[in-house]
Amino acid sequence: MALDNIRLEVMQLLEKKIDSFIDKFLIPIDKVWQPTDFLPDSQNEDTFFEEVKELRELAKELPYDFWVVLVGDTITEEALPTYESWLMDVVGISQQEKGSGPYENGIDNGWARWVRYWTGEENRHGDTLNKYLYLSGRVNMIEVERTTQHLISDGFDIGTDQDPYKNFVYTSFQELATNISHSRVAKLAKQYSNKSLAKMCKIIAGDEMRHFNAYSEFVKNIFEVDPSQMMLAFSDMMKHKIVMPAHFLRETGEAIGSAFDEFSNSAQRLGVYTAQDYVDIMKRLIDKWEIDKLADLTDEAEKARDFVMKLPARMQRISERLVVPEEIFEFKWVQPALIK
Repeated sequence: MALDNIRLEVMQLLEKKIDSFIDKFLIPIDKVWQPTDFLPDSQNEDTFFEEVKELRELAKELPYDFWVVLVGDTITEEALPTYESWLMDVVGISQQEKGSGPYENGIDNGWARWVRYWTGEENRHGDTLNKYLYLSGRVNMIEVERTTQHLISDGFDIGTDQDPYKNFVYTSFQELATNISHSRVAKLAKQYSNKSLAKMCKIIAGDEMRHFNAYSEFVKNIFEVDPSQMMLAFSDMMKHKIVMPAHFLRETGEAIGSAFDEFSNSAQRLGVYTAQDYVDIMKRLIDKWEIDKLADLTDEAEKARDFVMKLPARMQRISERLVVPEEIFEFKWVQPALIK
């Protein structure tokens, strides 16, 4: 049986649990937080302008690298249409109703429903951060907006093709990475007495952790029914290294991907997301999925497991040799006066 057919059968099996996944890992719309919960209330003329003034005063205390990271995180969140469209194209995920299209004997709209619900939760993140950036007055919003449009227009290639196994490894990794990044930004904001921004980033980080728990649970379920192929998919993603969603980041007039390394350098200097974090996430996934305890693997899958188990130590040595440039790169996004 072709691999795609096996993947489809496994996805159909897991699709039966979609309702429980949604209930466990996502929050109903009328109960979940919204951006306006954390931003100045524009309908209240008595307090709005004072709240905006306070927000802008507190924003002046934040250093240049912080703004670069916050802008980069915002743009990454706002490129959500790319991520949704990518997931909708994965084997086993279809917006076709049961009894029509290529899945006339297969799935209904369960997985597509998950993707839409997940997208709805993620969409609030970019909305919140974008509004904060706009009100802060500390960034060049037209350049931020152009970069966002470039990132969506350029698309991305995360090396997963339409394989749900690889895509769920990727989303597990990325949800945890964004949890780390937003959590660290929240802590830094708090250190600069910017409590409102800290609250925004902290609650966004909480969403990312719930989403990590969901996608990593999907992978764990797949390991239970198709351990060898899931192991091969995990190994393949680790072998080619997880690329970041914003790896094609660029500013107006620049080449695709030209801004990503400098954005990453700012994150490394701040300690928001580092090479060590990449290693730690690998270790966490290995522990989460109990890779060392997998049984009845094929010979090829056993070799894949050996590779994955040894990889964190290899990556650790590389991360320890990494030298992060100290010089500041001047982005078009951020006002030059913020360079310190």
